[in-house]
Amino acid sequence: MIDLPTLKKYDPSGMHYIYDKWPEIARESYESRQDVVDYKNIDHIVFAGMGGSGALGDIFSAILSKTGIHVAVVKGYHLPNTVDKNTLLVATSISGNTTETLSVLDSANKSKCNVIAFSSGGKMQNYCGAHKIEYRNISQLHSPRASFPCFLYTILKVMGPVIPIKKSDIIDSISHLEKSRKEISSENLTEKNSSLSLAKWITSIPIIYYPFGLQAAAIRFKNSIQENAKIHAMIEDVIEACHNGIVAWEKSDNVKPIFLEGEDDYIRTKERWKILREYFDQRKIEYWEVFSVKGSILSKLINLIYMLDYASIYRAILSKVDPTPISSIDFIKSKLHS
Repeated sequence: MIDLPTLKKYDPSGMHYIYDKWPEIARESYESRQDVVDYKNIDHIVFAGMGGSGALGDIFSAILSKTGIHVAVVKGYHLPNTVDKNTLLVATSISGNTTETLSVLDSANKSKCNVIAFSSGGKMQNYCGAHKIEYRNISQLHSPRASFPCFLYTILKVMGPVIPIKKSDIIDSISHLEKSRKEISSENLTEKNSSLSLAKWITSIPIIYYPFGLQAAAIRFKNSIQENAKIHAMIEDVIEACHNGIVAWEKSDNVKPIFLEGEDDYIRTKERWKILREYFDQRKIEYWEVFSVKGSILSKLINLIYMLDYASIYRAILSKVDPTPISSIDFIKSKLHS
């Protein structure tokens, strides 16, 4: 297992300290004095962002999936041609300097749609100030990926009149974070820590199977384990995988399957999990199951992300890797035209 001196040694910038504070960060962000906005007749919301900012769009897409609001998540340079006066673009760049998101923001500013932007400053803040675009500044904590809860819960606060989610669901999600922290934080580096146990189990490339509603958590886990532990990872929709990807298991491989399961998955999805367990058991393929908490889709997703992000940090430490540096990303950014 990991002890605290080892954790501090391989995480010298203290990423784990920020994660230990996620519940307080979430609550303080939701209770912040940021001014709310209220756009009328919105039937289409476009969330633009990359990396950790893009994961925010994935969460809001899941939250809004059963409403009358059409959602698009843009992880790239182009604003959808379908935007109109009833569209709201939500542009998020935690650093404020994400080239792709700035491109989408510029296109939106020249269109007829409504626009709001969130960042910790940077070029985005300057652009919004120069063009009188609705803007909110949110402090970055350690790194974009560690800043996830302060951006998520501030956006939930600011866009409360636009996002049809109950305040009780938001408060409940924070309460779940507080309960989860007791088990998975750096204050409990024991074999009862489920994030640490998963990290120990991931000794090769993980492939993460998920039901559609938990896609945001799967994408975030893939991104986090790639950035923090510096290992490859794959994700597949569990239903779609049963029509193609499952065949790859007919050959032995250096891949480890992880199931992300919802406490109240659709009955046919539960049937599929049962069949997959039987399939893997018959072939003596070891797999790991991760279950969501009970509650709203927000509670399920944010708590899965909390647990899985921690696992990615612990996996880095077990590999004697500093989770913070992202030199490959820095290299690519250095070659891009501004």
